[in-house]
Amino acid sequence: MDEELYSRQLYVLGLPAMQRIQEAKVLLCGLQGLGAEVAKNLVLTGVGSLTLHDPHPTCWADLAAQCFLSEESLGRNRAEASQAQLAQLNEAVQISVHSGDITEDLLQGFQVVVLTDSKLEDQLKVGPLCHKHGVRFLMAETRGLVGRLFCDFGEDFTVVDPTEVEPMTAAIQDISQGFPGIVTLRGDTKRHSFHDGDLVIFSDIEGMVELNSCSPQSVRVQKDGSLEIGDTTTFSRYLRGGVVTEVKRPKTVRHKPLDIALLQPHVVAQNTQEVQRAHCLHQAFHVLHKFQQLHGRLPKPWDPDDAETVVELAQDLEPLKGTEEESLDEALLRTIALSSAGTLSPVAAIMGGVAAQEVLKAISRKFMPLDQWLYFDALECLPEDETLLPSPEDCQPKNCRYDGQIAVFGTDLQEKLSDQHYLLVGAGAIGCEMLKVFALVGLGVRANGGVTVADMDYIERSNLSRQFLFRPKDVRRPKAEVAAAAAHCLNPDLRATPYTCPLDPTTEDIYDDSFFSRVNGVVAALDSFQARHYVAARCTHYLKPLLEAGTQGTWGSASVFVPYVTEAYRGPASDAASEDAPYPVCTLRHIPSSMEHSVQWAQDQFEGLFRLSTETINCYQQTCTSLSATDRTETLALLQQVMGVLRTRPQTWQDCVVWALGHWQLCFHDKVLEGGTLFSSGSNKCPHPLQFDPNQDMHFLYVLAAANLYARMHGLPGSQSQPELRELLTRLLESDSRPQNLFSDEHGQEQLKELQETLDNWRKGPPLKPVLFVKDDDSNFHVDFVVAATDLRCQNYGILPVNHARIKQIVGRIIPAIATSTAVVAGLLGLELYKVVSGLRSHGTFRHSYLHLAENHFIRSAPSAPAVQSFRDLKWTCWDRLKVPAVQPERTLKSLLAHLQEEHGLKVEMLLHGQALLYSSGWSSEKQAQHLCLRVTELVQHVTGWKPKPGLKVLVFELSCEGEEEEMAFPPLHYEL
Repeated sequence: MDEELYSRQLYVLGLPAMQRIQEAKVLLCGLQGLGAEVAKNLVLTGVGSLTLHDPHPTCWADLAAQCFLSEESLGRNRAEASQAQLAQLNEAVQISVHSGDITEDLLQGFQVVVLTDSKLEDQLKVGPLCHKHGVRFLMAETRGLVGRLFCDFGEDFTVVDPTEVEPMTAAIQDISQGFPGIVTLRGDTKRHSFHDGDLVIFSDIEGMVELNSCSPQSVRVQKDGSLEIGDTTTFSRYLRGGVVTEVKRPKTVRHKPLDIALLQPHVVAQNTQEVQRAHCLHQAFHVLHKFQQLHGRLPKPWDPDDAETVVELAQDLEPLKGTEEESLDEALLRTIALSSAGTLSPVAAIMGGVAAQEVLKAISRKFMPLDQWLYFDALECLPEDETLLPSPEDCQPKNCRYDGQIAVFGTDLQEKLSDQHYLLVGAGAIGCEMLKVFALVGLGVRANGGVTVADMDYIERSNLSRQFLFRPKDVRRPKAEVAAAAAHCLNPDLRATPYTCPLDPTTEDIYDDSFFSRVNGVVAALDSFQARHYVAARCTHYLKPLLEAGTQGTWGSASVFVPYVTEAYRGPASDAASEDAPYPVCTLRHIPSSMEHSVQWAQDQFEGLFRLSTETINCYQQTCTSLSATDRTETLALLQQVMGVLRTRPQTWQDCVVWALGHWQLCFHDKVLEGGTLFSSGSNKCPHPLQFDPNQDMHFLYVLAAANLYARMHGLPGSQSQPELRELLTRLLESDSRPQNLFSDEHGQEQLKELQETLDNWRKGPPLKPVLFVKDDDSNFHVDFVVAATDLRCQNYGILPVNHARIKQIVGRIIPAIATSTAVVAGLLGLELYKVVSGLRSHGTFRHSYLHLAENHFIRSAPSAPAVQSFRDLKWTCWDRLKVPAVQPERTLKSLLAHLQEEHGLKVEMLLHGQALLYSSGWSSEKQAQHLCLRVTELVQHVTGWKPKPGLKVLVFELSCEGEEEEMAFPPLHYEL
């Protein structure tokens, strides 16, 4: 398993599921846009082998949604034309093309078979055969703005791990002897979420050891949070310790074959209206297949005669079982028929992401599969005003790469898309998917359009399993530059410009008024809430629509914010879920009570030992400062740790191992013994000093990592040879020649003199090399050190054991991620892009979307309209501002205040520019007079030292007025220059 490549995905799926995925064989039939999306996601995820089948040649309409085809592919077999580019996504996946017929024998060679955009007769042939032979079967198809997905995993499919939630664990405080036995848990019981009937196992119990070897026990949860278990009367008396862990229960799924499920589709929906709409979509697909059988084609784009034929065919269909009382929604059916001939990149991305996730469920048996059917429609993307709907003439094929899209929306929207200029902030996983959407829909392909890609990060190897525009050769190159060039390859007409500087307050001279005046909208694909809030504030300031999306594991969201139409962005104030989020200050504890506290301690150890200490010693070398003149507390502590058992600088690998072993003894034995008196009373557990054992994995890993980091700090060669290190440790331990640490925590005069002499010896040599923490290199021992130190610290203080992968995730501040959810949210943003670009429409046609692919939750809802505030006769929303037009000569502050009172009836009490107070009605008359006579720009410069930069068009002020309520926030004052 390439853990570096799949690091983010492993936190979603886990190692057992990933191993099953890497061994799986999948057959994918159909390589139009939908099939290409499924293939892309499966290859990125690392499926063992993927066999492609599509006997049809590439046509112009394919290019609207298929990112692996180009004009050079026209006339070529779709599967063969796509194979090479798919293979570049992941060299570990075997990709082949099957050019023959789909036979019963062929199907039996695969674990999963997927049909996309196939004929009904092919679906009814392949589906039942797969069901017969126990091959998991999926069918997915899209028609314009609608799509559906069907899954058949057999009549007895076991889901080993139904949810994304980690098993609940809790530390034990006490266990009673009796019937029933009562297990009292440590800590706040509200943090535990055990439920009646849960199965649990026990481990690490001292005393009542019989429970450690028991089979899973069923529990009942008491009012106080304790757990009632079976009979413990005959067990030994409980002494201490132990952990109770939830055992996830497998679930069995029973699916019907396609030929039966077609007649009685089971729909899971929130209300009757959604169920009826799904039934109508089901019948629509059925009748479109029937139309295709009769005419050899789909209905012509926006042809009213073909649409009426579809409605008539639907009227002749037998009602679905259980839906006899439902009336046919002819208007909905007609709209579907009119737009059914097109293929759209966003719809393909959405359905392809969901379908690929279901394939992974079928292979890995992780997460609950769909209850067979999923229906999707985005017909709200069409114009609200029926007079603006396309005409048949407007949707005729143009023999261009956008024909599939023109068949749905006509040429008018295509022209508007071509002239757009969008700013994409973030070229990571979602950013790459959005660039694909931009390229396929034709955004900014004309001379006055374009896309600006802003991202300051560099490509890491772990990015390659999700960020499909990057290749191994691109590692360590700027994301923005590589992504922009790759997007241009997808569509040579796309004008993509990379910016490698961040979008934040430090770059407002780059992303200035002039820059935003050329931008039509912004897409935020960021992993930090702080960054999202800043970008959203810029969009509000410049009145630009914002499309924003994020994922975490199989969770995802996609939102749209349109000036004057919807509410503004109000995302979480906390950055706790972002990749750059620091752990709270409260975790900096000397007496840890949680795993998070131990992680923070371990990270501080890394910083102190391998970075701060080197900087301190290097500084001492340069200045020759005596210790008595330094900050004794912090400096002496750092020097004590970095010198440890060594009186002179290390010269060999063995010296580094000796230091690491001595530091292990100091941290996890000596200091723990010294600190034991702190626990003579109170609720904290007394710390347990450890005895070094090279056969204990974490003991050994700590010394291996610490010695290598110490060697690197001193410019010495390290060693990754574990057998050699074990042999060296054995010799050191047997000889009992390990020197003791030179310095205690008591820095008296003698200690200070000895430390000074040792430090003078250390000065004889080149400067030390600070080690900066890097999270995404599994070979540099950085994460290994923190993982081992965290685990050992937890052992010292009796803290609940934690999965080492979880520690790595915390240390690296890693957000779990997978290609499927990324593709879906990008597709959802693509739909909102259509609406924003098409022009004015009501907020009810836009959609905020939320999904959880692991548990099949999909919610799309209309955003709220912006809230209206009022003060006297003035009304405004978050999008409004008080504009003060420029005049010559420039206004004084006095004339500005008079203008506000005359035009808006506002008597200003305070005026601020940023954090600087420019005016207050509470000031003395002398100070007021001094400010009131100044020109506004002169006043700002006088108070803040600020000078206007060339191209600046507006100054923004905040104000408060006489008579306003406490919670009221006036719109910003835009003073035009």
